[in-house]
Amino acid sequence: MMSRQAFLCSLGSLYLSLLFVFLLMDVYARPANNSALKEKPADSKDENEILPPDHLNGVKMEMDGHLNKEFHQEVFLGKEMEEFEEDSEPRKNRKKLMVIFSKVDINNDKKIGAKEMQRWIMEKTDEHFQEAVEENKMHFRAVDPDGDGHVSWDEYKIKFLASKGFNEKEIAEKIKNNEELKIDEETQEVLDNLKDRWYQADNPPPDLMLNEEEFLSFLHPEHSRGMLKFMVKEIIRDLDQDGDKKLTLSEFISLPVGTVENQQAQDIDDDWVKDRRKEFEEVIDANHDGIVTMEELEEYMDPMNEYNALNEAKQMIAVADENQNHHLELEEILKYSEYFTGSKLMDYARNVHEEF
Repeated sequence: MMSRQAFLCSLGSLYLSLLFVFLLMDVYARPANNSALKEKPADSKDENEILPPDHLNGVKMEMDGHLNKEFHQEVFLGKEMEEFEEDSEPRKNRKKLMVIFSKVDINNDKKIGAKEMQRWIMEKTDEHFQEAVEENKMHFRAVDPDGDGHVSWDEYKIKFLASKGFNEKEIAEKIKNNEELKIDEETQEVLDNLKDRWYQADNPPPDLMLNEEEFLSFLHPEHSRGMLKFMVKEIIRDLDQDGDKKLTLSEFISLPVGTVENQQAQDIDDDWVKDRRKEFEEVIDANHDGIVTMEELEEYMDPMNEYNALNEAKQMIAVADENQNHHLELEEILKYSEYFTGSKLMDYARNVHEEF
């Protein structure tokens, strides 16, 4: 009969054998690296530094044509938006909101009118502009390795592909020698779109070299009237189904590619259509003729349009104006805090007078 010690040794040997087999299976099961230029996966932070963001703070529509769901919070809170987190204490958020109310209420009459809200919206939008300018300085340095104040398209392409996991030195060498780059179709399509945007940001005389200001326009088209026009053209191109370079309501509310798999998804799609219909009919289609032109969409997208800011101020007031006096009192803003800050406050009325 086998001794206990011999049995344990046998069991240990079996375990090691199985472990070795599983390790071999893992090695051979891993997919082969399809490109000799590929290295470790790109760090998402590095990639975000040099890619034009889809989301632009203080702009009503994303660059892919979706509505900016956080727009109201962005133009009401500015840089303080990050302070209103879901897990923050309601009492602290309530105090912050009271301070903001006092800043918007510049005539100290304990209520906020449309002109006061318009001024505040423009101020917060400018805050986002300045934040983008500061971030751009850091991002520009990341793509300007020689520090000469200009970035060529090839320099940018090398950094972009490096952010996607390609070997930077090998890519640079191949570009220098005009050798073919083995790039997957999806990455190549992104590169082609970026090059179009690069051309648009390149001010006359065009040289495919961007300075820091031009690079800002490349990353943040809302800073440049010319780039704003280009962004509008891209959005209309993506949504326009009949090629007339205008948008009808049906084109604007068409659901994105995909299928509804369950009732929850159906509800989300229904909300998506409802929100876009309202925005099209009440805001974007300025003359209410059922057609949105490039000019109308450009005015809608321009974050520094004072007329739009006034309209936005009136809409924001109307959402919470329970006593219908066309102004916002502190109690109303606190009650509708989720609309203004994304944070829902509890027991807002009980403590408002003792804290403010």
